[in-house]
Amino acid sequence: MIVADTDVLIDFLAGREPSAGRVAVELASPSFCTTAVTRFELLAGARDSTAEALIRRLLASLSTLPLDQDSADRAAAVRRRLEGRGEGIGMADSLIAGIVLVNDGMLLTRNRRHFARVDGLALATLATEVPPEEE
Repeated sequence: MIVADTDVLIDFLAGREPSAGRVAVELASPSFCTTAVTRFELLAGARDSTAEALIRRLLASLSTLPLDQDSADRAAAVRRRLEGRGEGIGMADSLIAGIVLVNDGMLLTRNRRHFARVDGLALATLATEVPPEEE
């Protein structure tokens, strides 16, 4: 399962590559989703009713992974571990990481600098090309 972070969905809505192309490809997959935190961030950032309508159309095409008890507990552990090393990534990113980890997902994000610090978190590449099968 590929889980879209806020930044790549914003890029998709704005038509910015390479995120826009990768999200367009992934939208055809039933396992492409996002998190409740990203849903909140997108809707909270809507500048006007037109932008909100566009965001809601995009979100309607994705399933949303919830911030449940297990995800919150995992996010708290991520946050404590990173802050203990002096490498905090912020509350929203900690919550997103917890949700993705609990759901065994792979996060599609441009913010690799932050999320690469999270032990065990798989990160998807933005490249839209699929490598040829080895013979």
